[in-house]
Amino acid sequence: MNLRPAYKVLFSLLFIAYQANAQYIEVDDTYTPQQLVQDVLVNSTCAVVSNVSVSGGNFTNGSQSFGYFSGSGTTFPFQNGIILSTGRAVGAEGPNTSLLDDGGNIAWGGDSDLEQALQLNNSINATLLEFDFVPLGNRISFDYMLSSEEYHDNAPCNYSDGFAFLLREAGSTAPYQNLAVIPGTNIPVKVTSVHPQIGGNGGCPAQNEQYFGAFNGTQHPTNFNGQTAVLTAVADVQPGVTYHIKLVIADEGNYRYDSAIFLGGGSFDMATNLGPDRLVANGNPLCSGELYTLDATSPNATGYQWYKNGVALATETSATYTVTAAGEYSVEVTFTPTCSSDGEVTIEYVNPPALGTYTLLQCDDDTDGFTAYNLEFAGRLATGNNQNFTVVAYYESMDDAINGTNPITTLSPYNNTIVNQPIYITVLNQFGCLGVATAVLSTSANTVNNPDPLEICDTDGTDDGMAEFDLTTTETEILNGLPNGLQLEYYTSYTDALTLTNSISQPDAFVSTVSGTQMVYARITNADDCYGIAEITLVVRGFNGVLNDEEAIICQGETLTLDAGNGFASYSWNDGNNQQTQFLTVTEPGSYTVTLGNAFGCTSSKTFKVLPSGAATAAQVVIDDFHQSHNSVTLIPAGRGDYEYSANGITYQQSPVFENLPAGPYVFYIRDKNGCEPVLIQRAYILNYPKFFTPNGDNSHETWRIPFMEKRPDIRVLIFDRYGKLITGFGGNSTGWDGTFNGHTLPADDYWFTIQLEDNKIIRGHFALIR
Repeated sequence: MNLRPAYKVLFSLLFIAYQANAQYIEVDDTYTPQQLVQDVLVNSTCAVVSNVSVSGGNFTNGSQSFGYFSGSGTTFPFQNGIILSTGRAVGAEGPNTSLLDDGGNIAWGGDSDLEQALQLNNSINATLLEFDFVPLGNRISFDYMLSSEEYHDNAPCNYSDGFAFLLREAGSTAPYQNLAVIPGTNIPVKVTSVHPQIGGNGGCPAQNEQYFGAFNGTQHPTNFNGQTAVLTAVADVQPGVTYHIKLVIADEGNYRYDSAIFLGGGSFDMATNLGPDRLVANGNPLCSGELYTLDATSPNATGYQWYKNGVALATETSATYTVTAAGEYSVEVTFTPTCSSDGEVTIEYVNPPALGTYTLLQCDDDTDGFTAYNLEFAGRLATGNNQNFTVVAYYESMDDAINGTNPITTLSPYNNTIVNQPIYITVLNQFGCLGVATAVLSTSANTVNNPDPLEICDTDGTDDGMAEFDLTTTETEILNGLPNGLQLEYYTSYTDALTLTNSISQPDAFVSTVSGTQMVYARITNADDCYGIAEITLVVRGFNGVLNDEEAIICQGETLTLDAGNGFASYSWNDGNNQQTQFLTVTEPGSYTVTLGNAFGCTSSKTFKVLPSGAATAAQVVIDDFHQSHNSVTLIPAGRGDYEYSANGITYQQSPVFENLPAGPYVFYIRDKNGCEPVLIQRAYILNYPKFFTPNGDNSHETWRIPFMEKRPDIRVLIFDRYGKLITGFGGNSTGWDGTFNGHTLPADDYWFTIQLEDNKIIRGHFALIR
C-alpha cells in the first residue's frame, strides 16, 4: 500500500478557507450519543429510542472516532448524518490529500459480535453505536455509505475493514441479523465485495460493481480514496416489540488505512410492508379473477387509509384491503397525530393460458374405437410445446378439472371407455394461472404393410440366439404406398408402440432381446397421431448355445480329446492340419479354435483354452520347530499344477502351511486339484528338546538328545555348563550326552545348549541333569 506523496499535503495548504467550507463535509465530534441517534439519525416522533451508547477511540487531542457530519452545500450524497470511523472522525473532512491512517499509537479493541457476523477473528479499533427502539410499523430502513482508504491500487482485491448493522430483539441471545449486506444476498458489504474490475498486477474481477460509488480525486468532499453507492439497510420487524441495533465498524488485522460509515440523517424510517410487487417483470403477477388481500395491521395503529393510483379510497379505512384489479396501492397507517407509516405495492394481472379442443389420434387394430393411449401426448397437444405452459393433471369430466378432483392417475396406458372420449387437461402458464384444454381420444384404422422377416446369423461370439439388426432397412417396404410425410418409430412391444413409451433409441443398431425369433413394432406417426403399426419379425440363426468358449486341463505327459459337439454341417480346426472332424486330440496346452457351420450357411467359432497341469514332482519342506506345540510346516511344491495339501491323506486344504503342530513325525500329501496323478508324499520331523534327563542306570532318560534328530543328521548340538564352559557337542546321528565330561560324572545342575539347524538358524535353551 502506497502513502500519498508529500506534494498533495502541500497542495491542500494552498486552498483558501471559503473553498474548503463550500466543497468539503464538516465533522463535529462533540455530539452526545443521544443527540446522534434521537436528533440526527432518527429525527422522528414515530420512534421510541432508549439505551443509547457509543464507544470508540479517544485520541490524545480529544478527538473521537464518531460524530455528526454536515454535507450541506457539497456534492456529498447526504446533507447530514452520523459518521463512525476506524480513526479520527474529523479526519474524514476533505480534500482527499492525506492518508487516513489513525490508531497506530492508541489502538483500541475490536468487537466480538462483528467478528461473528463477518467470520473474522482479528478486529481492532472498533467504533460502535447501539440503541433500543420500538417500531410502530413492520419494516425499518436507513441509508448508509461505506468510504475507505482501501479503495486504491489493487487493495480491493485483498483488503477490507469490516462493518455490520446488527439487529435482534432486545434481551435476546439469538444470533444477530446483519443488515449491511449486498441487496438480495447475505454477502456483507466490504471493499472486497463491492468494487469494479481491478487491472494490472494483482488485479481481480469486478464484484457487485452496480453498488460501487467511485474512486475519488483530490477535490472530494471527504478525505477517503473511494466509496460505495448509497445503500439501504432493511429489516422486517414486529410492531410494538423492542429491538436492539448495533452499528459497528472496525479495522481488520491492523490499524492501517482507515474506513468510515456515513449514516444519512433522518433516514431511519419505519414503514408498513405490504409484501412484494406482483408484476409480470418479476414473474409473480396475479391471475385474472384472483382476489388478493393486502394487510397493514399494526397493533398500535389508530387509523388506516387506503389509496389506489394515488387517489384515496374513501370507504377503505380498515387494516386490510382486497385487491380485484391492477393498480398501484398504498396505505397510510396513523399512530399519533404526528406519526404515521406508509406502505405501497404495485399489482398486475394476467389472463390464464388460451387453450382449445384437440384430437389425439391413436391406432386401433380391431377398428372398434377402443385402444390404449398415452395421455402425456394429449397434454403435449394442449401445450403446443410452449415452454411457458405446464400440464398439471388430466380428468374425465370438466367439473373435476375445474374443482381439481378425481384426477386420472394412470396416464399410460390409458384405455378409453367410450368412442371419441373427451379428456380435460389443466394447464398452468408461467405465472401459475390455470386453464383447461379438451383432448378427444379418437382412433384410426389404416391398412399398413408388414415387411418381410429380417434374418441374420449369430456371429457376435456369444451364441445366445440374439444379434444386431438395422431396423431402418424395413422403412421403404413399410411406407410403400402410404402418404408422404409419415415417420417411423420402433418399439419392442405393441403396447409401447401405442403409448409411445420405451422407444428403441438406436434402430439402426438394435440388439434383439429374445433368443431365436422376436417381434418388434414400427409405429407410423403423423406428428403425435398414430397412422398404423407394422410388425417386424426378427430371426437369428444361431448354434443353440453350444458355441460358448471352454477351458480344459491337460495333465503333463497325457493326451486330451476336444469335442466340438455334434449336429453341425461343417468343422474346421486351427490345429495346423485344418482337421475337419468333430473331435481333436491334443498333447500340449494352448488355444484351439474350431469354426462350425450350420444348415443355414451361418458360421461361427468356438475356442478351447487348454491349460497345463501335473502332479507335483518334488517339494521343499520348511520346518519351524522348537516351539513346544506351536510349530509349523510349509510345503513348497515343484510342478506346473495347482495344488492342495493334507496332513492325513483324507482332508485337504488350500494353504500349504500347517500350524500349531506338536513335535513328532509327520506325513504330508500334495495333490493336483485337476486330478493329475500321482499324489506326492513328503515326510517331516518336528523336533523339540527334553527339559531334563536322569543318567542313574535305570535305563530311563539315560542320555540327553533331541528325539528324531537322527532324521535330520545335519543339525549340530553344543552343551555348556552354567559358566559357559563347553562340555560336549554332537551331530544328528549321535546317541546324545550321558552326563559326563572326560569320563567323569558331572553333578546335577542346569546345563545350556545351542542347536544349529540345517538352515543355520540357532536354537538356544537349557535343561536339567537330575541324579
